[in-house]
Amino acid sequence: MKDHYELLIIGAGPAGMAAACEAAANGVDIALIDEQSAPGGQIYRNVTNVSDSVSSLLGKDYVYGEKLASEFMQSGVTYIGNAAVWYIDEKLQVGVLIDGKSHFITADQLILATGAQERPMPIPGWELPGVMTAGAGQILLKSAGMVPDEKLVLAGSGPLVLLVAYQYLQAGVEIEALVDTTPKGALTGAFNKLFKALTAPEYLIKGLTLMMAIRKAGVPVYKYASNLKANGRDFLESLSFDSGNALGKKSHHELPVTTLLLHQGVIPNLRLAVAAGCEAVWDDQQRSFVVSADEWGQSSVPGVLVAGDGSHIMGARAAEIQGRLCGLRVSNLLGKLDRDGFDSKSKLQQSAIKKHIAIRPFLDSVYAPAKEFMLPADNTIVCRCEEVKAEQIRQATRLGCSGPNQVKSFTRCGMGPCQGSQCASTVSALIADETNTSLAQVGFFRVRPPFKPITLGELSKT
Repeated sequence: MKDHYELLIIGAGPAGMAAACEAAANGVDIALIDEQSAPGGQIYRNVTNVSDSVSSLLGKDYVYGEKLASEFMQSGVTYIGNAAVWYIDEKLQVGVLIDGKSHFITADQLILATGAQERPMPIPGWELPGVMTAGAGQILLKSAGMVPDEKLVLAGSGPLVLLVAYQYLQAGVEIEALVDTTPKGALTGAFNKLFKALTAPEYLIKGLTLMMAIRKAGVPVYKYASNLKANGRDFLESLSFDSGNALGKKSHHELPVTTLLLHQGVIPNLRLAVAAGCEAVWDDQQRSFVVSADEWGQSSVPGVLVAGDGSHIMGARAAEIQGRLCGLRVSNLLGKLDRDGFDSKSKLQQSAIKKHIAIRPFLDSVYAPAKEFMLPADNTIVCRCEEVKAEQIRQATRLGCSGPNQVKSFTRCGMGPCQGSQCASTVSALIADETNTSLAQVGFFRVRPPFKPITLGELSKT
């Protein structure tokens, strides 16, 4: 590992690996930093080491990542795994924690391929042992072949809920129920976006296939669910909620449950981009802040590009293609690829990406989060690290706190080990609602290093 590279990439998901492959093919000197021990990111986690039995359960979309990971491992790029980025600045200096020691690496160009994170889904009791996100459940399956052994319920909305349910069924897991929080009328409201989505029929077919498999397995599905509450004293014991039907009739339910997996869509992981000074803007379609970048991934900061879902949510295949566009752009900026070569290669990638992003407006509309999960009830804990409830955030706003950073000072919300990554979007939404302003005006938490826990001893060892 050197102190300086022509290109430094953070994140070894589909976007990061593809960017590295494309730039390396043009002779760029590259290092790629990733928290995991092997490339793949969240979507292709452990794809180079997973057993055949687990691989078959996860499906062909997961197996596809093996080819990309293999291409990356053969590219000659310096791969720095098990490394946590704790510092970054606008001078493209990156602080990395490796084996208990801190290192600083600089680069001429920086690509941030930090991927997505699950949108927080704060419900009463979500802090209880036994409650996890659907993504966390999938990670256990991919990395360790672990699955819940009894009384499993999945609750939420979005394609990942269906995918995880399907993968668990393939693994022989008995699912007690799927509690679907997609609001009534969401599909009708997205109908005007369906025509564009039909240009990528494989995505619609995949979704229908998952739904049919879940129905065939006899999993009870509760539609239009609301008022979710995880119950238990020292650990999760049951889930209570209301559900409805097409005629508008509502019913109340309480299901015994040992493991509850929650999901309410994904949002870009913007922390490093914001820390590097990149402009982030509110995207009403995706109901999240996204990085402002051009078609090549160039952000508002010279030398910093963002690739894949870390910029805005686009999906794994689109993220891979957009990563290649970033790699081509960097190759051109560094003088490794002339303008003609850049134009011809980038046109092929631009044509390919259109099909994969055609589905996004439809999905974003159908699976937009319900209001109750953006604006939880007063007694719901929003910041699990500091045990701050929604009521305290609302009270701080009424006292005059007009932004997330003021609320943080008043309540300690966002000061815990996760640095606000699990509560930031909820805090901003609560402030916007309380002040009757837009989320674009409210903004988000200021991001400061260290982004990951680091001891003084680790900081002193270089």
